[in-house]
Amino acid sequence: MPTRAFWVASPGVGEIRTATTARPGPDEVLVRTLYSAVSRGTEATVFRGGVPPSQHAGMRAPFQDGDFPAPVKYGYLNVGRVEEGPAGLLGRTVFCLYPHQDRYVVPAAAVVAVPDAVPAARAVLTGTVETAVNALWDAAPRVGDRIAVVGAGMVGCCIARLLAGLPGARVQLVDVDGSRAATAEALGVRFRTPDDADGDCDLVLHTSGSSAGLTRALELLGDEGEVVELSWYGDRVVNVPLGEWFHPRRLTIRSSQVGTVAPARARRRGYADRVALAAGLLADPAFDALITGESAFEELPEVMPRLAAGELGALCHRIAYPGA
Repeated sequence: MPTRAFWVASPGVGEIRTATTARPGPDEVLVRTLYSAVSRGTEATVFRGGVPPSQHAGMRAPFQDGDFPAPVKYGYLNVGRVEEGPAGLLGRTVFCLYPHQDRYVVPAAAVVAVPDAVPAARAVLTGTVETAVNALWDAAPRVGDRIAVVGAGMVGCCIARLLAGLPGARVQLVDVDGSRAATAEALGVRFRTPDDADGDCDLVLHTSGSSAGLTRALELLGDEGEVVELSWYGDRVVNVPLGEWFHPRRLTIRSSQVGTVAPARARRRGYADRVALAAGLLADPAFDALITGESAFEELPEVMPRLAAGELGALCHRIAYPGA
């Protein structure tokens, strides 16, 4: 059965390759892709060959083919329709952590049915909302907290939307790009630039992927406040001032990474629980504000270099497949 997939042929160069796959077995599904999406931060790092050798094993996507730096088939935001498989999934729209490929066969346990209330075109955000859920399990925000989300990319915006419903909380989305103000409004939170952001925060979640952003995140904390760091820097060196106020104010920087269920929930929740929760949360139409660009699958070799270089300013760039 022929398939077509996007590959990083060499750092900075992408191409669509044709291959074949076997028909599904008894406990497998055949999925025809409707939409995939580019996770800009991580996929830009992969596309430019920036995954450090020490992280080649840890950074593998669940259904990745090839090895870093290239050639490699990478990605993990895929929504499609089950064309063959168990009766309970046949014809269902599903989310899977699969790369950019027009159809594929995976174990039935690897897909999550998209709730009827969630459009397939929005469901590509499932993996990103899952990251946001895990971050908030790590961060444990409290009623009435003063919270900043530094970095208005896909992950930061998903976190901000989930925090918007926290009673009594002062939530601000901080970014250098003033055009993100309209996005913040759609998500129900206040927008601030780094220069006018409110300080004395109990909690800051950092997603900007820059040293300047992490520095500003620390500056926004009140005494004994905490930064939860979600940025992935790849092979880039991060410079952060840990003198001056860092020690006397007893500040904390703590990592959060979606590859592991947050310890606060790991004894009672698994990966399937977390992704199912994320899929259900996408019934909220406010998340449509994150999808700001779309291209056809055939255009991906030309689009990916522009996304990686920042020439396309999309938050979530969606890829549409024939029949979507």
